[in-house]
Parts: sequence; structure tokens; C-alpha cells
Amino acid sequence: MTDAIVIKNLTKSFKNQKVLEGINLVVPQGKMLALLGPNGAGKTTTIRILSTLLNADGGQALVGGFDVAREPKRVRSIIGLTGQYAAVDEYLNGRENLEMMGALYHLGKSKIKPRAQELLEQFDLVEAASKPVKTYSGGMRRRLDLALSLISTPPIIFLDEPTTGLDPRSRILMWDIIKKLMEQGVTILLTTQYLEEADKLADRIAVLDKGKIIAEGTPTELKSRVGSERIEITIDHKSDFKKAVSLIQGSGLRQNPEERSIGISTDGSVKEIKRVLDILDGAGIEIDAMSVHTPTLDDVFLHFTGKETNNITQ
Repeated sequence: MTDAIVIKNLTKSFKNQKVLEGINLVVPQGKMLALLGPNGAGKTTTIRILSTLLNADGGQALVGGFDVAREPKRVRSIIGLTGQYAAVDEYLNGRENLEMMGALYHLGKSKIKPRAQELLEQFDLVEAASKPVKTYSGGMRRRLDLALSLISTPPIIFLDEPTTGLDPRSRILMWDIIKKLMEQGVTILLTTQYLEEADKLADRIAVLDKGKIIAEGTPTELKSRVGSERIEITIDHKSDFKKAVSLIQGSGLRQNPEERSIGISTDGSVKEIKRVLDILDGAGIEIDAMSVHTPTLDDVFLHFTGKETNNITQ
């Protein structure tokens, strides 16, 4: 299997701020890599460099075997890009947007209309095809935006938070579309603020923090590195919450003062659960509820970055 995307020691700074500090990544052909990270980690910067919208300061990036710095036109000819905000013309209708993009890609008159119709059907936009895009819902705009990036049938696609702001139904529809693209052998680099999205779709996940790749693996591999189980405890009285947090020791400690909840990564053994309960009982701290669950990507994110997942959005 050949590699569709290869990043070697990529660096980028804005003024005196280092955004990327020598990252290395490989995405095999036909696979999806999800790039996760907190605000300012460098996710969108990476996408912009790979899609030739931004120059790197150092290192090398190959997309489809082409160097993004030396062969930008060749790179642009084989990629599709869906950014964080739908890049559509609001005053044209859906079909006109697609046909205009087809003309920009020089598809030829005989191919543009059939390809536009194919994408309208694939993205469930046939009924809205003749309506101005300014009348579309957020979900419809995002679907059209992704359809536009596919007009030339690119083998490599960059998806920068493609489902941000969508309602659950529209998000699931987008997931189905992305899964079908993967079944067709398309290579995808995804950034997302929804960890469930990365868990369901990605073959591999890379965690980017402060410009460096701090963890990489399959979703299962990353979860196993966090721990086999997680204890979730809700403290009965708010006045006891801070004391409970100070008493409980464990890796990946997560707290939510508003909900009075504490999460602790453990090995899932009865001995460890008893240890935590005995600490709280000995201090006279009552609990309202307790549960044990297997690790999620939220746990992975917290474990490797030390940040809650509400900091993952940019």
C-alpha cells in the first residue's frame, strides 16, 4: 500500500509563535487519519499547508507523491478541500454552484452536467437543486460544500471540521457520505471537534498539541494506553467537592464542579474501586452516584493533552 500523504519534520511559525514544531505523519492510500488537538494546536494550519494555501517554514509535505511547495498545481489537481465554513455562492442555486466549480476544473461541457446531477443525488440535494443557496439550512450548505470539493473526483480529501454546527441528523448523514467515500478508496485527512466522529470514522488518530504530535494510533490502541476502565463519581454535596478532588489520586483525573462529578482512570479492578470509595467514606464525603465505564476518546484527549474536550474546537 502506497502513502497518499507524507509529512516530514513540518514547521510553521507566525511572528514569534511556533505553531508546528517538526511534525511527522503518514496517511496510507484509501485510509482516514483524524487529527485531534486543543485550540491553537496547529490542526487547521496543517490542512492549509497540505492544500497549498499556506507555505511551511521548514520540512516537507508530499500529497499524492507531489511536493506541496514545489508542485502546488499538481497537488491542487488531485485534492478536495472542505473548510470550517461552507464556501458556496449564496446567490446561485445548488446546481449552478456545482456546474461553476466543474467549469473551473475544466471538466468539459459533456461531463459537467452529469457530474453535477450525480453529486446532487449522492448528497440528497435534488429537491433543492434549483433553489438559491441562501435559502439552504446549515446542513444542506455543508453537504453542498463537500459536494463541490468532489466535483473533480479527487483521490485525496481534506475535511476541516466538516460537521461543526450541524444538527445530529445532518451530522449522521455526513458520516454516511464520508463512509461511502472511504469505501471508494478515497484518502481522507479529517480534523474534528467531535471525538465520537473520529472514533467511528478514522482508521488512525493523531493527537496534536502545542505544535507536536504527542500520540498516534488506532482508536483502540489509544484507548488501551489510557487504561482499561474509568470510575465516574458524583459527589452528593457541592461543599465537599473540592475536598474530594484533593483526596482522590489517579491518572487522568477529570472534574466538573457544576455537575459535582469526578472521573478517574483505573485498571477497573474491585480493589481500585474500593480504594477510591474508602478514601471518600473515611473523609465523611457522601456520593450521589457511581459508575464504571471503558475509556472513550474524551479520556484519551484528556490523558494526552491535560485539557477537556471543549478546548478542541480550533
